[in-house]
Amino acid sequence: MTDFPHHAFREYDIRGIAGSDITESLAYQLGQAFAAMLPANETRPVIVGRDVRLSGPALQAALIRGLNDAGKHVMDIGVVPTPLAYFAVHQLLAAGSVHVTASHNPSEYNGFKMMIGTSSLHGSDIQRLKELMLREYSADKTLGSCTTFSITDEYNQFVLNDCPLSRPFKVVIDAGNGPSGVIAAPLYRQLGCEVIELYCEPDGRFPNHHPDPTIAENMIDLAITVREHKADLGIAFDGDGDRIGIVDEHGTIIWSDMLLLLLSRRLLLEYPGATIISEIKSSQMLYNAIEQAGGKAVMWRTGHSLIKAKMKETGALLAGEMSGHLFFADRFFGFDDAAYAGARIMQMLADTGSTFTELLADVPVTVSTPEIRIPCSDEEKFDVVNRATQYFQNLDYDIIDIDGMRIRFADGWGLLRASNTQPALVMRFEAPDNRRLEEMRALIESWLHRQQIFTAL
Repeated sequence: MTDFPHHAFREYDIRGIAGSDITESLAYQLGQAFAAMLPANETRPVIVGRDVRLSGPALQAALIRGLNDAGKHVMDIGVVPTPLAYFAVHQLLAAGSVHVTASHNPSEYNGFKMMIGTSSLHGSDIQRLKELMLREYSADKTLGSCTTFSITDEYNQFVLNDCPLSRPFKVVIDAGNGPSGVIAAPLYRQLGCEVIELYCEPDGRFPNHHPDPTIAENMIDLAITVREHKADLGIAFDGDGDRIGIVDEHGTIIWSDMLLLLLSRRLLLEYPGATIISEIKSSQMLYNAIEQAGGKAVMWRTGHSLIKAKMKETGALLAGEMSGHLFFADRFFGFDDAAYAGARIMQMLADTGSTFTELLADVPVTVSTPEIRIPCSDEEKFDVVNRATQYFQNLDYDIIDIDGMRIRFADGWGLLRASNTQPALVMRFEAPDNRRLEEMRALIESWLHRQQIFTAL
């Protein structure tokens, strides 16, 4: 199949332009191939849901047809955040799930996030699925069925039981017109909070701002509203509700590595010596704080599926990424869920009786950049990073290469890696002051200039 979108099969999901890369035909093939990956004697249903994108209904219908024609039964949970599909698998002991979503990508994208059993598909499993999709299938003699099911009430009750708040909060939530607002707003009100809603009406065009809380520009309205209403905090969600963004009582962004630092300290009071995982882009202050609090800090590769797999391998109770994925395995199921994470963060604030400012007061002050994205084609980006790694290794720099190139300096670090979700390179830097930060940044950027790759997004 010469027009098959091989490039859409990424490290931990399938993602591309709806209508060209991600078509109804592809969704149907995916349904049949996913069924072929299940154990031969699997009779449990497959959970299927979608986010709010305009291309979602047709893709979901084609996916379900493919699963049904392969003899598999489907439970359609409708338009919900991706974490509710994961929750449904755990609670209903389903065969797995396929969620139609492109996460935080622009509205013209769509794709699929998948689980078999309670394990997310990634890496070689995604490539095996692609190979199965290239085969010819005939309809199973016994066609499957599709039933609709709402998991929302069961999910809400779980969070209410798990995250009672000892004091109420005034919280602003910004759903970015994704599916999270219709879940989080009533849930937080049931927890006793006063909730002020921003862009909680589902709209697959994302008309107000891009639903990605890692980009400071997308957090401006949330920060302004927190200050206007003198709220305790603001919570933002990405396009499918598995990533969280936080602003404090002053409207200042609390980046996810600092959230994980605070959550780690709380967790280690109850579970001394626990393993906590973060990724290659996170602050060294996070790893230092985990070790100082008696925990075992593990630096790992970026990607929600990769982090979840590493948690299972190590028995880690908590993990997080700079992109806003937070994973709780002490009282939860170890997957990324922004609405649940918001409840846990508010519970932490309530139990300590402190603000973010107070909780972070003893963390050494450093200067860091957000993620700096540089356009680079999917075909070139990994080669660029490999060449950079070899170049700096030859100069005897101290390098961590588990995911791209993280150069360790005595007083900070600089990162260059290939994005797994976009045709882009990603850089990030941390240093004691702006002068040193610029020196670190110039070191890597000057090499990129010499490769004629230098235009930051």
